[in-house]
Formats: sequence, structure tokens, C-alpha cells
Amino acid sequence: MNMKGSQAVAVGGVIDPDANGAGALTSDYMDAGKFQSLMAIIMMGTMATNSVVDAKLVQATDSSGTGVKDITGKAITQFTAAGTDSDKQAIINVLAEELDVAGGFSFVAIIMTVATAASDSAAVLLGMNPRHGPASDFDLASVDEIV
Repeated sequence: MNMKGSQAVAVGGVIDPDANGAGALTSDYMDAGKFQSLMAIIMMGTMATNSVVDAKLVQATDSSGTGVKDITGKAITQFTAAGTDSDKQAIINVLAEELDVAGGFSFVAIIMTVATAASDSAAVLLGMNPRHGPASDFDLASVDEIV
């Protein structure tokens, strides 16, 4: 099978790369029901002295984050400047069946929290192996080009 990566993986949520200041940043909410699994990639650039960054996956009942709650076991070990975590990445995997589907939770987002000092950071939430059609059908509108 000659499948392109963009046919198997969709960009469904992002926290744009920036020198993010202290506070919580939330990606777009992605409909997990359209994929067999999701993968979040959290990326650190240069961390400021004393900076700390946490990231986790949360679930909600719609794309605006209604009823948001954590997904059990889907948080990274904290990035710290003291721990020499500048220029490193972390990956969080989640299967669609790990969500509280019975409770109506089928949307997922990344929440990344920067504490103490600004740090260059970003995150992307990817939908893997779509249940129907090419994954690119579910890309965010901000995906400008597929080559």
C-alpha cells in the first residue's frame, strides 16, 4: 500500500511555537472518534532559568471544551530548566477507547502549563489512522499546505 503520511495522520490541535509566558495554554479540541488513536508531541526550546513546564491530555464533550477533565495517566513528567530539559520533546499516546465515551467525552486537547518564567515551547495533537477517509480531511484550517 502506498499511503502518504498525510493520509494516515491529521493535525488536529496545536499550541503554536512561541516564547510562552507563565500560564496555561490549551490546544484545539480534536474529535477522537474519527481516529483509532491520538498522539501529542510536546516540544521544548530554550527554557528560561527556573522555568517549569507541564503538559497533559484532557477530554471534553464537545470542541469548545465543555465538561473538560483529565485523561487518567496522560501527563508528562515535568520539564524543568534545572533538569536540563531545554530542546527536548515528550510524547503522549492515547487510544480512543481510553476516553470516557459512555459519559459523552470524545474530544481531546493538550493543556500545557508554563510556570515561573517564559520558555520556548510548542505542542501538536495528531489523529492517527482515521476510521474513514484520508486523515487530511480532518486537518485544522491552519494547515496551509500538504506537499
